[in-house]
Amino acid sequence: MDSPAPAFAHVTEWVFDLDNTLYPSSADLFSQIDQRMTQWIANYLDVERDEAFRVQKALYREHGTTLRGLIERHKVDTDDFLAFVHDIDYSALTPDIALGDAIKALPGRRFIFTNGDRPHAERTARALGILDHFDDIFDIVAADMTPKPGKAPYNAFLAAHGVHPKKAAMFEDMARNLAVPKALGMVTVLVEATERPSFKQDWEVEQADEIDFVTSDLSAFLTQLIATR
Repeated sequence: MDSPAPAFAHVTEWVFDLDNTLYPSSADLFSQIDQRMTQWIANYLDVERDEAFRVQKALYREHGTTLRGLIERHKVDTDDFLAFVHDIDYSALTPDIALGDAIKALPGRRFIFTNGDRPHAERTARALGILDHFDDIFDIVAADMTPKPGKAPYNAFLAAHGVHPKKAAMFEDMARNLAVPKALGMVTVLVEATERPSFKQDWEVEQADEIDFVTSDLSAFLTQLIATR
């Protein structure tokens, strides 16, 4: 494969999604969150889990995140929801030395931009041994509970950190979340799973023209990029 380095020669702002991007979906971490979202909805709406799952996915597809749909449809307590769904076991994650070295070597600033919350992002990145390599975390709370793929959170992120999109690259596991970054002028990288995760729906794994590069190994991709700059 040709080196991706030329396409990143101008990049000084490195933006990474969190879940299933900085760690592989095979770690099965997000499936815990997915299951806890179903349980929270079942408890809140007093419905069976099958119905709660249907509601969860419908809200997710229509509103960008399940939480955003719950806010708009049911005026839920966001703090309670976020605390409940992120009360998970992180032991499947272990320090990823190669990934940490590659991220640390990227020239410029590095950010985590997630539809999750900061405490979850910090716990995840700390378990991976990479937390200290990032300049900051932009979470769903900083985005005023407005999730990717909508344009508003990207604009809020850029404004909050003074990031020029034409000097930035975005790494994501969901193609639809790369449409806005591409339109803004960012280099876009889809981090895809080697096998489709059980929690992903058909529409979540569709490819799109907004993708400049695709990799199933973020660490190897970044290592090659650094080595050939």
